[in-house]
Amino acid sequence: MTMRDEDPTRPVPEGRDDGPTRPLRKGPDAPTRRFSTAVRGALADTRPLRTPAYRRLWTAGIVTVVGAQLTVVAVPTQIYLLTGSSAYVGLTGIFGLVPLVFFGLWGGAIADAVDRRVLLLLTGAGIAAMSLVLWVTAATGVGGVWLVLCLFAVQTAFLAVNQPTRSAVIPRLLPAEQLPAANALNMTVVQAGAVAGPLLAGVLIPVIGLPTLYLLDAVALLATLWATWRLPPVPPAAPEGRRQRAGLQEIVDGFRYLALHKVLLVSFLIDIVAMGFGMPRVVFPEMAERTFGDPRGGGIALGLLFAAIPIGMVAAGLFSGWLHRVSRQGVAVTVAICIWGAGVALFGLTHSLWLAVLFLAVAGAGDLVSSVYRSSMLQTVATDEMRGRMQGVFIVVVAGGPRIADLWHGPAAAGFGPGTAATVGGVAVIVAALAVVARYPQFWRYRGATA
Repeated sequence: MTMRDEDPTRPVPEGRDDGPTRPLRKGPDAPTRRFSTAVRGALADTRPLRTPAYRRLWTAGIVTVVGAQLTVVAVPTQIYLLTGSSAYVGLTGIFGLVPLVFFGLWGGAIADAVDRRVLLLLTGAGIAAMSLVLWVTAATGVGGVWLVLCLFAVQTAFLAVNQPTRSAVIPRLLPAEQLPAANALNMTVVQAGAVAGPLLAGVLIPVIGLPTLYLLDAVALLATLWATWRLPPVPPAAPEGRRQRAGLQEIVDGFRYLALHKVLLVSFLIDIVAMGFGMPRVVFPEMAERTFGDPRGGGIALGLLFAAIPIGMVAAGLFSGWLHRVSRQGVAVTVAICIWGAGVALFGLTHSLWLAVLFLAVAGAGDLVSSVYRSSMLQTVATDEMRGRMQGVFIVVVAGGPRIADLWHGPAAAGFGPGTAATVGGVAVIVAALAVVARYPQFWRYRGATA
């Protein structure tokens, strides 16, 4: 039977268009059906939630990320209250970066050598304990800015081990073709919490006081600890008969592996460019008060500025169903990072709060697309034996880039103004990202698996 002789009533495989013989195109309600199908295809892919272990982690994260964002707002706001200086707030960069680099790299090696479930439990408990100590110090007034910075550094060390371990668990729970969807779901929840958390913090600080935010964070972490407890064992995937270690040699081996895989290397470099030049969060407390009229100590403008980037990421995540159909992932990452840089640059130029929120939200949408594809590249290209170490490098880059931005945004804001610092950083993102991709064209040509 030829194609011309086929039965027109036979279902046509998805993705194939046989023109006027396609039954779904007939009838007065066909445009409505096509619109409905297009909308469903654009919405987030929820197939990973059919896996119980992943679903529990994802659901617990809805509660936990809100609490975590309360601390994200509380630490720089407390430091600004103690000192009145964005330069001191910028010190969170060095106090966060040093433990992040050391424990992120070492934590990735540990994640390749021990049961990842046990490691998640230990580090999650450590993060909660530090939030409790920060609550005690803030509530009692014991110590000063240096104590807050030191406690922040210890909490960052626990986080630096926890995050690569968590990311390395996901490919053991889901098939490879579902990883982009899972990453989009994860980031959507994280950023939804990053929207709700700062807004909630802006409302709660005048009502219950800044110290209580730390306590709420510690309580919220119980949800993730419960979900982690319910995970199956996730033992190391070392070759049979070989016991994996977590020493300096294993960390060095991870860097050698990274140097041989240029797609992974560039995915890290381009994110350092995006965050190291472009993340303007250090200037938020000063701009909220001096540009947008917040009262001293924070208010709704502060909450909106911290929430704006996550708002854009959530919006992009809710309509991320198309992401798994894109094969030119290197191109997608490059374009997305340029959108991030443009949004940050425009944010620095405006004196309207609502335009500032809009520009930061556009930047956030670009950041979500970039993050989804870079995470999927790592989880696909790296073998399970190396995945913990690669995730360790990943968390150092993802969290370390903003710390680098903190270091220079603070002094730049003090010297030239917060808006100028943000705009210069956004423009630098675009220029440097294009330069990196031009140097390594294989990243631009990279194609990922599609569902």
